[in-house]
Amino acid sequence: MATKQGKKDNRLSDKEAMHIAETTDVSPKQAKDLAEKLGKEKGKQEAKNFKAEG
Repeated sequence: MATKQGKKDNRLSDKEAMHIAETTDVSPKQAKDLAEKLGKEKGKQEAKNFKAEG
């Protein structure tokens, strides 16, 4: 079985996604999608930007 070497795990746990959703204007699914696409830290920042723009 092959493993992904050198790749970071950008998935958020349900708890992390709920925390982001509670503090911003994104849903938990949107938070998870942002983290997978951009990385955890960048995804969290983008979620905060959604709140600032709204």
